[in-house]
Amino acid sequence: MSSASLSLPVQGMRCASCAGRIEKAVAALPGVASVCVNLSSQRVLVTPGDAAGPKLPVAVVTAITNAGFEPVVQAKRLTLTGLRCAACVGKAEKALRAVPGVIDVKISQATSIALIDVAEVSDDDLTAAVHNAGYGVAAAAEPTASADIPTAITARSEPGLGEGTRAALALILSMPLVLPMLGGPPLPAWAQFILGSLVQFGLGWPFYAGAWNALKHRTASMDVLVVLGTLAAWGLSGWMWLDAHAGHAPHLYYEAASVIIAMLLLGRWLEARAKRKTGAAIEALMALRPLLARVRRDGAEVTMPIAQLQRGDVVLVRPGEQVPVDGEILDGTTHLDESMLTGESLPVAKGPGAAVTGGSLNLDGFIAVTAGALGADSTLSRIIRLVEQASAGKAPVQRMVDKVSAIFVPVILALALLTLAGWLLAGAGVETALINAVAVLVIACPCALGLATPTALMVGTGVAARAGILIRDAEALERARDIGVVAFDKTGTLTEGKPAVVAVQPVAGGDRIQVLRLAAALQVGSQHPLAAAVCDAMPAVPAAHAIRALPGLGVEGQVAEQHLLLGNARLMAERGIDIRDLAPVARGLTAQGRTLSYLVADGMLLGLIAFGDRIKQTGPAAIVRLKALGIRTVMVTGDNAGAAAATAASLGVEEVLAELLPQDKGDALADLRKGGRVVAMVGDGINDAPALAAADIGFAMGTGTDVAMRAAGITLMRGDPALVADAIAISGRTVAKIRQNLFWAFIYNIIGVPLAMAGLLNPMLAGAAMAASSVCVVANALLLRRWRPGV
Repeated sequence: MSSASLSLPVQGMRCASCAGRIEKAVAALPGVASVCVNLSSQRVLVTPGDAAGPKLPVAVVTAITNAGFEPVVQAKRLTLTGLRCAACVGKAEKALRAVPGVIDVKISQATSIALIDVAEVSDDDLTAAVHNAGYGVAAAAEPTASADIPTAITARSEPGLGEGTRAALALILSMPLVLPMLGGPPLPAWAQFILGSLVQFGLGWPFYAGAWNALKHRTASMDVLVVLGTLAAWGLSGWMWLDAHAGHAPHLYYEAASVIIAMLLLGRWLEARAKRKTGAAIEALMALRPLLARVRRDGAEVTMPIAQLQRGDVVLVRPGEQVPVDGEILDGTTHLDESMLTGESLPVAKGPGAAVTGGSLNLDGFIAVTAGALGADSTLSRIIRLVEQASAGKAPVQRMVDKVSAIFVPVILALALLTLAGWLLAGAGVETALINAVAVLVIACPCALGLATPTALMVGTGVAARAGILIRDAEALERARDIGVVAFDKTGTLTEGKPAVVAVQPVAGGDRIQVLRLAAALQVGSQHPLAAAVCDAMPAVPAAHAIRALPGLGVEGQVAEQHLLLGNARLMAERGIDIRDLAPVARGLTAQGRTLSYLVADGMLLGLIAFGDRIKQTGPAAIVRLKALGIRTVMVTGDNAGAAAATAASLGVEEVLAELLPQDKGDALADLRKGGRVVAMVGDGINDAPALAAADIGFAMGTGTDVAMRAAGITLMRGDPALVADAIAISGRTVAKIRQNLFWAFIYNIIGVPLAMAGLLNPMLAGAAMAASSVCVVANALLLRRWRPGV
């Protein structure tokens, strides 16, 4: 972290007590020298001490949030240029973190996108920091504006095309130099010099520019290794040509230097092409949003850019068009394809009052939508931001790789000098010593190490998003595979979250369907949740009249000549209705936490209807899958013990912790964590937010509240508990790919460098192997795209 103080605007401070809570929370953080809370300006000034680390600003924001206040943090996005390897990424991150007001920085080597959280920092200050570090900024824009979507894609596409042309020309110019090795006629020394120099200083110029930039800023990068190695081969060839005896053909190495550069350019082009595929999921999400919307204003239809829409505008969407904004259907009915946002393959029926999400496809009806969340607040924008943040973040294993990459180039330079000195002392001569040192410089490229983790994270989080699983950070993705216990909230998580008819019990000799028909007749038009449940269970009903609501008790009315009464046990007692015939059934249903309504016709009991929160259809299968993975399942709920036990039994959940207050759920998770088990919490409500934050990994249902989603590390867009097992599966696959990539990247250098030092590796072969290593790492990560939910 920089030595500069952090000045952070904070919302929600009302009094001196609020200021005291914030000051106490921040002052307790390690590395904080002093805290000053200004109530009048609503700002917190934090001065770091000598022990402050780079993550202190993030810890400050977290501490203020946990204290119950809202730090004002802006999210900025820069597309960087000139990043060649992991060392470049680390250097750029360090430069951006040093800007006063920067909270956190995440840069993805796979996409060259920097995601920066700041407290009132201008784009100019961030751009200046990047330039001062020796890199460029291709675009600085929010990913949520439709006009920026092509820019974000193009910024990654253009470099690959330029490198492809360079690689092709370098291979063409290198071929005449290689032909004598294949039995062709040898070229004159002057011709080899011209062709070699064109490749070395013309087509290989990007390596020189990168190396000069690194040295200018007193760092060493992959480009430094390439330039030193190829320039040594080129210089050795020139010296041997000039020093050759008359009539004696000198042994030149122009072909080695040229082929190395050609192979590296080819590898960089192939790598760029493969890296673009890793961002396919983000690009597909960006492409979902239309550039224009058809709006009804002043009685006329007007077509305008998305950026000009205002909250409350009426947007018109025809069949076959994409819904341009989040909102609510004002008029019309249709089916929407929401598969790219939620992973749900079946069309979803929508009518007036239903919520719609921007980016979904309108299939068969004309609808008018009242615009709601716009720009950065839209669901699509939040999804894109989450996917980018997760893929740009660093998994715990990546931190070890970063430390290795930081010292890698200096170590290789030292080994190359050691190789040169060793062969000279062994009496091998300058030519042999220099060629072996060149091979060491060329074989040792940290690119594969730097790409091993971010490419796998990018692909893994991308395919997860396509399946309706949004992973907020790399740490959540890596830890999910180690989950040993999954704690589920009940209402809205394992159940539908709304009442449904779960049992109908007529009196002896009665008709179940008749009980439902008459009850539904009384409930038509009522907005009560229990009324809606009855009408959903029996949509075809006879006509009723003289309907009168009995607040807190039930409803009465007439159907044909019958006087009907529908209500709770208290209503039955007030009207003197004998319900003892159904008492045993009622006691059993009440013990399960069911709500009961009795139906009476002309003073005679006809039956009872039991209401409950119906379990989700995919719930039992989800629990079975988790058990098959060896994961213990627990229900953690504030509901009564009877209802919780009945729901758990129907789902197959092993353990129930019921009648818990929101603050008690965190304590319950702490008990479950004993023994070192990784505990996940799955919930959807505001009352679940503390538990989601307290768990090792929080899973929020996307059908729930925004508070829950902000507290969780993983969001399940469909609200389907089966996605928990899918998230664990993609976590395992992604971590496996990361480890495979790191193994091959490390083993490549562990084997290759000693071979080069021993003189057993030709520099041209070393160049080809170095280029191939990066391509293989990215290609291996791309295999994750084959993953499908449920596998």
